[in-house]
Amino acid sequence: MSKRTLAILAAIGATTIYGINHTIAKEVMPVYVKPFGFIFLRVFGAAILFWGISFLGPKEKIEKKDWGRLVVAALLGMVVNMLSFFKGLELSTPINSAVLVTISPIIVVALSAFFLKERITLNKSLGIIFGFVGALALVLFGMEIRQDAPNIPLGNTLFIINAIAYGSYLIVAKKLVEKYHPFTLMRWLFTVAAIINLPMTLPEFLEIDWVTMPLWAYGVILFVVLCTTFMTYLFNIFAMTELKASTIGAFIYVQPIFGILFAIVTGKDGLTIVKLVATILVLVGVYLASRKPKPNL
Repeated sequence: MSKRTLAILAAIGATTIYGINHTIAKEVMPVYVKPFGFIFLRVFGAAILFWGISFLGPKEKIEKKDWGRLVVAALLGMVVNMLSFFKGLELSTPINSAVLVTISPIIVVALSAFFLKERITLNKSLGIIFGFVGALALVLFGMEIRQDAPNIPLGNTLFIINAIAYGSYLIVAKKLVEKYHPFTLMRWLFTVAAIINLPMTLPEFLEIDWVTMPLWAYGVILFVVLCTTFMTYLFNIFAMTELKASTIGAFIYVQPIFGILFAIVTGKDGLTIVKLVATILVLVGVYLASRKPKPNL
């Protein structure tokens, strides 16, 4: 099997894990683990794991001039991003989260135009409009009465904040990714994030009753820490060594499909007309915003 084929399988693996995580993580929240307690486990667990494999990479030091950018990247990518996603998942539904997190490429396009002065084409403009209309449809009209989703509009709003934070993280971290080895970067990003997250996440972590927690809940926690956080980063790092960034980015289209199918098959969510229309609008928006313009002949 060629390295390119393995890279494609790695990208599919990461996308699949992200897709089913929307349903799996919600299973233990908030009965066994509250959202911020989950982030404590996720960030500290990933930091320990990345430090554990750091000897496999080169010995690098983060230059003083890059620490400010690294702290901002950690704040956006591993603090605001994660906290808003898991709190949103507690309040909303797996399908809503699977759809709304995919607007990150649209956010990247909008932020790149604003901060990096990149040109906005007609396709990108239409993509931004379609994506945000789909996102707003879920926030304003995705009303459901569900015991496991106590505040869907607020949860959906937090998913949008999550996407904005992650899109901003990609912009801020771009220069760091080009300069440092992934193992070096990930271990420090998660270490800084663990320190920033500590005062907000420690109280809910301490509330976890490990003695009465059922065995399957331990399995969910292990899946989120080991698979959703640690393995997906490793899969994406390997995929980036063999595939173009645009190719890897295309896999984001598959995430809501996996997420929606898994939620429906497991009986944890249902597909309504509003969700279906919003999904189509968001995916069309992501496609248009990510599409490269044809070169002038």
